[in-house]
Amino acid sequence: MRLPDELLALIADEASDSGEERCGEERCGEERCGEERCGEERCGEERCGRRGAAGSGSTTRACGDLLDGVADWGPVATPVGELHLVPVQAEQDLPLISRWMNDPAVAEFWQLSGPRSLAADHVHAQLGGDGRSVPCLGVLDGTPMSYWEIYRADLDPLARHYPARPHDTGIHLLIGAVTDRGRGLGSALLRAVADLALDKRPACARVIAEPAMRNTPSVSAFLSAGFRFSAEVELPDKRAALMVRDRCLRDLM
Repeated sequence: MRLPDELLALIADEASDSGEERCGEERCGEERCGEERCGEERCGEERCGRRGAAGSGSTTRACGDLLDGVADWGPVATPVGELHLVPVQAEQDLPLISRWMNDPAVAEFWQLSGPRSLAADHVHAQLGGDGRSVPCLGVLDGTPMSYWEIYRADLDPLARHYPARPHDTGIHLLIGAVTDRGRGLGSALLRAVADLALDKRPACARVIAEPAMRNTPSVSAFLSAGFRFSAEVELPDKRAALMVRDRCLRDLM
């Protein structure tokens, strides 16, 4: 199968810009919820990094995650503002997440458009899972503007389709507002979050992503964010571009 010309050009440009030797290899569409996703066991108090914590009726994970405590990663400075990954509070955040999922541009790839219950089931499966996936809102300068899933790629069904390594960390991202798309925000935020994961997860050597091959804007954003194209992977629901940001190359790309 021939790759789209636009994607071939993007990959070629990235390769020529980087001339360095690549190290390492490279979400799986199947069961994209509490089954997917990194860290050590943490317990204790309920967490909510958001300004203005959710009320007692909210669903939140109380015993940490397998990703070295995403709730405690804290804000990070980016070229476009201060970004804070705030773990989802289901009852509080689902109306916004469901609205984003029903945007046609998002629905084409996430396939969670329709009644709010679809997005709710997707999020609750992660919140009620074993901590291998943490759904978050991306709060940029105080405004929720993106939805993220930080997950253990090595514990995800994705690991059946590529040479996974222990503690590989995966990223899923959607930008909520149409006005925030197509102007470089995604690339800046992806780079910042990938590097944040590497900083906060010493055992993780690589950050992984698997956008659809046909989603050229997404693949382009990952390339601009310092990821490399590793392989074309056939997943249950899509042909994906396996994108990798290596710890050993992060200062070169």
